[in-house]
Amino acid sequence: METSLQIPVPKRMLTGEYQKDGLYRILSLDGGGAKGFYTLGALKEIEGMLKCPLYQCFDLIFGTSTGSIIAALLALGFEVDEIHTLYRKHVPAVMRPWLASAKSDALRTLAKDVFGDATFSDVKTGIGIVATKWAIERPMIFKGSAEQAHGRKGTFVPGFGATIGTAVQASCSAYPYFKRQTLKLSSGEYVELADGGFCANNPTLYAIADAVAALNKTYADLRVVSVGVGVYPEKSPALHMRAIKKCSVTLHLLQKVLEVNTQSMEQLRAVLFKTIKTVRISDTFSQPEMATDFMEYDLTKLDLLWQRGRESFAEREPLLREYLCPAEE
Repeated sequence: METSLQIPVPKRMLTGEYQKDGLYRILSLDGGGAKGFYTLGALKEIEGMLKCPLYQCFDLIFGTSTGSIIAALLALGFEVDEIHTLYRKHVPAVMRPWLASAKSDALRTLAKDVFGDATFSDVKTGIGIVATKWAIERPMIFKGSAEQAHGRKGTFVPGFGATIGTAVQASCSAYPYFKRQTLKLSSGEYVELADGGFCANNPTLYAIADAVAALNKTYADLRVVSVGVGVYPEKSPALHMRAIKKCSVTLHLLQKVLEVNTQSMEQLRAVLFKTIKTVRISDTFSQPEMATDFMEYDLTKLDLLWQRGRESFAEREPLLREYLCPAEE
């Protein structure tokens, strides 16, 4: 199905076709703001290995916050270079302002310009976009198919009736640095949403739950690729001073909360689903020049994250090739 995106789409460069083999492959993408450049670097190499758009390989793509932007674009058929180009254009504009209202306005512009009026009926593969219901402190996951529902399939509406851009904006609303988002659902209800990272900054467990509990896949059927944003040294406190003055919850604390969530989810996955073949890509960097945070807007630093993501692919390449390349298994 053609998407309803309202932006020029560059000419497709990848012409390969993925050969399905009966296995069910999941791609899970962490939240992390501007650090999503690292995610894109790793995905660029995976795409290069497969020689086809990633939606052809992965049956289910889950994303939180910045991961939700990437997941949605991949599910709509975009190639990684196209997404990288969009990130270079929009991320500095979103992250540079200090006021939450200005950041939220820039994020809304990103959602409108990038996704237009595309809906969850337009996706080419399974999708999950994770946001947080602020008032009742529970996850809200936007999906495209009733097959992924854990009940109430008869009343399922793709994406709860929201556009993909609206859902992504909600998933990226890292309060208090972004304003929370109020959505009107197809049922007529209103719901206040915040960043999906508050409940699952690493959404791998939710994706596995869909595959096993809703789609009835066995553990042996699954191959999972979980891509984070990397772990970096903290910036000098002096560089955070303006942000600290703007909000009682510091950037340092918010990042700690999201990182603890990410690592907890990964530890649980390793304990509960240790027999599911999984590759995790998210390296730790200690060099001072790698110091950054999720609100980075310096393109020189963001390009460095892109490069590091591509390098992180290398040591996992043999396992990724085994899990993702059917003809070579």
